[in-house]
Amino acid sequence: MFWHHRGVPATPTDADDDWARFGGDPAERRGGPRRGPEPHEPAPRRGRSAPVDLRDELPPEEYDPELSDEVAAARSRELPTVPVRRLLALAMAGLSFVLTVAMVVGSQLAPAPYAFVVFAVQLAFVVIWTVASQPPAPRIVAVVAILAALGADLVAVSANPASLGPLVYVTAGGFVAGVLGQMIRPAGRVRVTESLGSSLVLVLGVVSIASLVVLKREPLGTQVINAIVIGAGVALVAAHLFDAGLPVPRVAPTVPRGGLGIVVGGMLGTAAAGAAGYFLEGLEPLPTAIAGLAAAVIALMVDLSADYSESSRQLAGIAPALWLVRHMAGPLSAFTLAAPVAYAASTVLARGL
Repeated sequence: MFWHHRGVPATPTDADDDWARFGGDPAERRGGPRRGPEPHEPAPRRGRSAPVDLRDELPPEEYDPELSDEVAAARSRELPTVPVRRLLALAMAGLSFVLTVAMVVGSQLAPAPYAFVVFAVQLAFVVIWTVASQPPAPRIVAVVAILAALGADLVAVSANPASLGPLVYVTAGGFVAGVLGQMIRPAGRVRVTESLGSSLVLVLGVVSIASLVVLKREPLGTQVINAIVIGAGVALVAAHLFDAGLPVPRVAPTVPRGGLGIVVGGMLGTAAAGAAGYFLEGLEPLPTAIAGLAAAVIALMVDLSADYSESSRQLAGIAPALWLVRHMAGPLSAFTLAAPVAYAASTVLARGL
C-alpha cells in the first residue's frame, strides 16, 4: 500500500521482517523477482571493507587468473637484483690472499713478533668492522675492542704455561669495559643493547685470533696454523674469484654472491689443507683435511654473512659506509672467527687421528 499523496510505501509486515532476518528477500516471499547483488559485484559487508584483489596491482602482462592473492602480492613486491661487481670480487680475492700470506709468513717468526702481525690484523678488523656496521657510540666500541686486543696479545705471549685460560679473563674484562663505557656515554641508554652487542662481537673477534699466538707456543703449533690458514685462505680466494667470473646461482637477489663459488671454495680449501698436512712435518693428510674443511666452511659462512648484513642495512635505508671498507669486513671477519678452529684441531692433528 502507498500513501498516494506522498509516494511513501507502506511499512513491511512482521512476516516480511522475519523473512528478511534469516537472509530472505521479502519480494521473493511475495512471489516477486529476487533482488540481490549484480553479477560479479560482491555484496557489501557490514562492519568491514570489501576485499581487495591484490592481483589488480600487477601489470596486465603479468596477470594470471590462477595465481592466489598471496603469490600475486609476492610477485608485485620482488626485490631488485643487485649486480655483481667483478672488480670488487677480484679485490676481495686479493685481500684474502694478502691476509693468508701475512698469517703464514708471520707464523715463521717467534711468538712475540708474531703477536705484532696478529695485532695488525686485529686493528684492521676493529676499524673496518666499526666503520662498516656503524654501531652506536663507535668510538667507545672501537676503544674497548682495541684494549681487549692488546690485553689478549699480551697474555698470549706471556702466560706460562701457554693456554686459553687467560684469554677467557680478557674476554670477560672486555665485556665489563663495554658496559662501563655505555654508562658514561652522553647519549645515555639510547640503543645501548645494539652498542653492547657490537662491543661483544669485536671483543670475541680480537680474542679469537689471539689464540693463534697461544698456539704458536705449543708443539706443532706453526704447522697447524699454516694448514688451517691455508685452507681458509684458499676457500675465500676461490669463492671470490668465482664470483668475479661465474656468480651462479645467486644466493639472494640483493646479495652479489654465487653459490657455485662457495661450494668450490670449500672443496678447494679442504684439498689445500690436506696437501699442507702431507708436506708439513708432523701432520697427517686426512685429519688435516678435515680440520681444513671446518675452517673453510666457517670462513665462507662468516664472509657470506657480512654480505647479508650489508644488504639488510641497505634495505633498511641505513646510509652505507665507505664503498670499499664495508666489503673488506667479510674477509677480515672470516679469518678472525675461523682462527679458533686451528687451536681446537691442534690436539687432533698432533695425534695424527
